[in-house]
Amino acid sequence: MMSLQSARRQLSDTRLGEGRSSSSRPVIFNIGEVLAQLIEDFPSVTASQIRFYEEKGLVTPQRTPAGYRQFSESDVERLRFVLALQRDHYLPLKVIRDYLDAIDRGGGPENLPPRVSASIAPRPVNPELAAELAGRARRLTAEQLRIESGASSELIESLLSFGLISSVDNHFDDHSLRVAKACTALAAHGLEPRHLRPFQAAAEREFGLVERAVSPLVSRKDGSSQARAAEAAREISELCLGLHSALVQGHIARMDS
Repeated sequence: MMSLQSARRQLSDTRLGEGRSSSSRPVIFNIGEVLAQLIEDFPSVTASQIRFYEEKGLVTPQRTPAGYRQFSESDVERLRFVLALQRDHYLPLKVIRDYLDAIDRGGGPENLPPRVSASIAPRPVNPELAAELAGRARRLTAEQLRIESGASSELIESLLSFGLISSVDNHFDDHSLRVAKACTALAAHGLEPRHLRPFQAAAEREFGLVERAVSPLVSRKDGSSQARAAEAAREISELCLGLHSALVQGHIARMDS
């Protein structure tokens, strides 16, 4: 699987607009041939999704007089990079677009938007990152969850009883691990799971808002609409988190005034 750094390197090497073929004639692919190159690493990619990326300006294939798309080798690498950023780093398309624009201008990580720069910085290798980059969810036993989160068995049981984490077939996912880590740290400040139930309720309400906002797209079964729904859900959830953080920080700031 292609790492973020290797994908970025390939994009820089091809300058995002120049084919890599050594022949005088550039290699051209139709959309079906592009899918054939991407499907092994990205099994869920569809022609509609590629057309959606084109609509968003992430890739700009040439057109034949009859209107058929013609993709270059660098177009394919660009699509591969976009797909990797979405799958492995959960970045919204507008952030990916900023990054691609910076690369097109010859920019590097030092002059990219802060959030993008942080996303491409080296990250410590750990089981969570390995699972993320492999594009799969880990399955943790209760003992593994306890060890990796630093939580006590009693805290894990309490998180389960208050619905802050859940298991499937007695196994937990990475989301439960993140919750357990956060709750372990909060416990050091005297905040127990029973105090944290409002967070779960708020998360469910925010998810309801996201779900309602994207429901018109979800109801359509074509690949383009599904891609739009996923992107809209990411963007709305990010905005909700930003709003929540700003409101809390505003209250904290007033404590100091």
